[in-house]
Amino acid sequence: MAKIGPHIIVLGNEKGGSGKSTTAMHLIVALLAAGKKVGSIDLDARQGSLSRYVENRRKTAEGMLTPLPMPTHIPINQSQADSREVAKLEDEANLAAALDQLKENDFIVIDTPGSDSALSRAAHIRADTLISPLNDSFLDLDLFGRIEDEGASIRRPSVYAETVWEQRKRRAMAGGKPIDWVVMRNRLSSLDARNKRDIGKLLEQLAKRIGFRIAPGFTERVIFRELFPRGLTLLDLSRQDAGVQWRMSHVAARQEVRELLEALNLVPVDAESGAV
Repeated sequence: MAKIGPHIIVLGNEKGGSGKSTTAMHLIVALLAAGKKVGSIDLDARQGSLSRYVENRRKTAEGMLTPLPMPTHIPINQSQADSREVAKLEDEANLAAALDQLKENDFIVIDTPGSDSALSRAAHIRADTLISPLNDSFLDLDLFGRIEDEGASIRRPSVYAETVWEQRKRRAMAGGKPIDWVVMRNRLSSLDARNKRDIGKLLEQLAKRIGFRIAPGFTERVIFRELFPRGLTLLDLSRQDAGVQWRMSHVAARQEVRELLEALNLVPVDAESGAV
């Protein structure tokens, strides 16, 4: 039987600072821990958050007795061609070459820039699973749907939702299977319960209207910033050589990762430990 190609996971949101790279790295490590072969692509190579995360992980692994699982990683710089059409063709060719290089993997995780570009759109149309981390604020939600009635309702889909709809339509016309779009509520605050409730209602309205699933995301925690310089994730902290002292906040954060993995339904998740 011919091998089915890798499952492509795209992290997409046209607003920067939504947690795409942190989410991408946790997914990569979860898939590696499940015994899967994983490739990763950083389409935001100029900022390079995911690429630096992977490089930090590689350096940390050099000092460990037991190797850290690593993805096969490829950064891609956006074309600098003067012609818009030439740049578009170069970007699509570079992405296609990277995907071909990683074709023997089970999964490919692609981190996209926080802006609209031909390179980002080329990744979106290839997504089997599209994950859009969304900070829990009306400002961030405005990229997905125009809000009216002082935050009481959604008037219409907004720029990023329209971009996803366009790529979904193009993919369907080409005979591809539907994109499983998952919006994860990220960087939740434990303080403003009313704000969370209001945004939750608006997201449910929008989900029914344009067709995405809502998944739990990550609360704003210091631990995510602490782990980045070492290239570690919350799924690595059970290792004795991780060098991080367990705190109760880490347990809660790891539970959030487990709930996201369960919602994505990509690999089996242990209900007790959060391991895959």
